[in-house]
Order: sequence, then C-alpha cells, then structure tokens
Amino acid sequence: MKIITLNANGIRASQRKGMFEWFKKQNADVLCVQETKAQLEQLDPKLFIPQGYHFYQADAVKKGYSGVSIYSKHQPIEVKYGIGWDLFDNEGRWVQVDLGHIIVVSLYLPSGSAKEERQDFKYVCMERLETVLQELKDTGKPFAVCGDWNIAHKKIDIKNWRGNQKNSGFLPEEREWMTKLFNEFNLVDAFREVEPAEEQYSWWSNRGQAWANNTGWRIDYHITSSCLRDKVKTASIYKDERFSDHAPVIIEYDL
Repeated sequence: MKIITLNANGIRASQRKGMFEWFKKQNADVLCVQETKAQLEQLDPKLFIPQGYHFYQADAVKKGYSGVSIYSKHQPIEVKYGIGWDLFDNEGRWVQVDLGHIIVVSLYLPSGSAKEERQDFKYVCMERLETVLQELKDTGKPFAVCGDWNIAHKKIDIKNWRGNQKNSGFLPEEREWMTKLFNEFNLVDAFREVEPAEEQYSWWSNRGQAWANNTGWRIDYHITSSCLRDKVKTASIYKDERFSDHAPVIIEYDL
C-alpha cells in the first residue's frame, strides 16, 4: 500500500506545477494533501480529482487558508471531517478515512511562527490531539496520521539546529511532545523505520538559498500505530520536481 503526503502550499499552484501529472504516475493508494488553500467549489473535478480516486476535503471557513484533503483508490467505510473542536476544525486541519483495513488521516498542525498567540494555539492543539490519537489507538485498527506536523523532532531532522532552538517548529516543548508520542503513546515515525540518513528534509524556506543549499526541515510525517512498525517497506522524499515549498513524502507499507 503506497501512501503519499504533501503540503501543497495551494493545491491550485501545485496543480499548475504538474503535481497531478506526477501523482497519476505514482499509482498510489492514498494521497494526503495539506494547505489546499481552496474551497471545494473552486476546484474543477477534471483538473483536481484524478480518475479512479475518491476525494474528501475539509475546508477552512476563511477562504484561501489552510484546508486538508485525501485522495483514495479505495472507497472508505467512514469519513470524518475534523476532530469535533470548532477552533481547530474551522481552520480545516483534519480529514480521516476508514478504509476498512487501515485508517488514514490528513493533518495540518498549526505553525506558531507568525506570533505568540499562534504558538499558544499550537500547544493547545497538541494537547487536544493526544485524546484524538488515543481514540485512534482504541479502534484497534492500524492507522497512519500523515501530514505537516510543523515540528522537526531531532537534530537530524533540521539542517540549522543550533540556530533554530528558540524558533517555532524546533522548540524543546514541541520536540518533547513528539518524543512523548513515540515513547508513551507507542506511535511510529514510519520514515525513520527504514531511512536513517541525515539531510532528509521535506520543507525549505523560500528565503535565501535554502533549497539550493538543502537547508531544510523534516516536518512532514507518517505517524502510525505500532502495528505498522515492521510493515514499512520503503520511504522516500521526492525532490526531482518542485510542486511546493514542501516535498512529497512517499511510504510503501506491506499491507
């Protein structure tokens, strides 16, 4: 089973850059997209819903902001939009499909880099998500929460770790929370199960020469239930073409 996650930084912009032509060649089972920045009615199905895929999108109330979607070859037995908390759900940050044999989520965790209030909101979201992740565990089904978590977990996951220790996305509290998910909740960073290499990044700032110098962050994850730990076959980050300031993270599972 092949699952791809991509923060598109505008689905219409990534479509113009050839993302869907690339996606069609991938023969993936699921594509999770974050930061669609478009309402459902703004998307022409001929351009934005490839043949053979079921499509589900959670929009932000505010136009041109946030938004998450899922493309799935398999028809879900259940779809959930949001986590049941308006402050989070009104920003279009969670869509979940139950495919029977696995639950897949497209998640866009807030960034706290704009101002202090947003960092405070991010912390509240992190706390709320613990309950939601526990509920996923309680289903007893394998699950993968894919998307932009907006946190680089370890030094290996960020090029300039020294200079970013006081910046949102690499704050000690954020990193400790990720460790808590892996250690206490027994969740899995699927990418790291098979790919131990350094300089594996999924996002690059548009400032300076970040892309050219590979001054990146790994903030896009597949975080899965423990039962998928030994099911990860391959993991890669696609960088041959650029559809966004993020790159697609592709993982194949032996399901």
